[in-house]
Amino acid sequence: MTVHVIGAGVAGLSAALALLEAGRPVVLHESTAGAGGRARALADGTDNGTHALVGANTAALGLLEKLGVRERWVEPEPDGLPVLDCADGQARLISLSPFGWLRADRRPPGLSLGALAATAGMSFGRDRPVAEAMAAHPDFHRGFIDPLVVATLNTPSTEASTARLAQVLRRLGGPGATRLFVAERGLGPDLVQPALSAIRKLGGEVRFNSRLRGLEITDGRLVALDVGERIPTEAAVLATPPWESARLLPGLDVPEAHAPIVNLHFARTGGGPVRFIGFLGAMCQWVLVRPSGVSVTVSAGDAEAREDVDTLAPRAWGEILRAVAAFGIPGEWPIRTPECRVVKERRATPRHLVGKPLAPARLPLPNLALAGDWSWPDLPATIDAAVRSGQAAAKALG
Repeated sequence: MTVHVIGAGVAGLSAALALLEAGRPVVLHESTAGAGGRARALADGTDNGTHALVGANTAALGLLEKLGVRERWVEPEPDGLPVLDCADGQARLISLSPFGWLRADRRPPGLSLGALAATAGMSFGRDRPVAEAMAAHPDFHRGFIDPLVVATLNTPSTEASTARLAQVLRRLGGPGATRLFVAERGLGPDLVQPALSAIRKLGGEVRFNSRLRGLEITDGRLVALDVGERIPTEAAVLATPPWESARLLPGLDVPEAHAPIVNLHFARTGGGPVRFIGFLGAMCQWVLVRPSGVSVTVSAGDAEAREDVDTLAPRAWGEILRAVAAFGIPGEWPIRTPECRVVKERRATPRHLVGKPLAPARLPLPNLALAGDWSWPDLPATIDAAVRSGQAAAKALG
């Protein structure tokens, strides 16, 4: 019985692989000309953002192992994350692991027993905005918690849910859980293309530019897909963004508020290792330096999503040059702003607001399963959540 998987984002790719491994024939439909979804690689091969994984992302790392590309995800900053505070010019190495804070030179600013107690209390207290929970510890909030919130929840701390952040924090305590990994060449060559190759090798069919216009449902079961032609269907996985899923299944409970991510890609050639740098008091939040270019991510970038590239690029490049000087990053770094490509994902993820997370039924119909990072209530909308949701959708179909 062929299963049609709708959407070739990370969730759809994961679902298709899991179904094929279980011996189910699969046809994967993607409405655009390329795979990867909102975490896609761009058409020219540029990675759309500074996509990173940590050791706690066991589902995503397991998928990389299965695809035989785990070694392509390198650990750029094993000695601690370089962080430049543009407010006072201080350059620090900060351990992402609490165990690393035993070293005074790896501690985040504002670390105290009270700050740790407030952080731990997010797992037990009432759900409220993170900024409110950390109000008594402004230095630790600014120097560690707020960057973590923005990176993992893509939501400002003034809005972000402590319960949702606690889902992240509980996974970061184990050995190796905070080790940071990035794709050496990019998300396209180091995840998306290997997944497509594996799907085809297992006999799966991939159809690009195949947009699902509607679902034909009879007696509570999916019977056909409308992709410009009617395709009789015995089972399917719907791995589409929440707004598309709601269009196709009216009445489906989906997130309504979303937050943008702005990515800037600067042209640059040069050698040297992959580097990953964090910022405080700056527009830039994370900068990924590869020999092929420099990428900047601004999460929860409501203001930046409205700003023009003519002002965004010079602001970002000026901050990058400060980090280059502070951390002694080798290579040629021109004063003049290089060519820059800006990508604005205006609905990059749901806003992870205070309140119980959505938990949509994995099987809204007996032969139709849901997948997507937004559909996994136990984690924020991340690559790991997308992988888990795709695997769960495949399992739900039996």
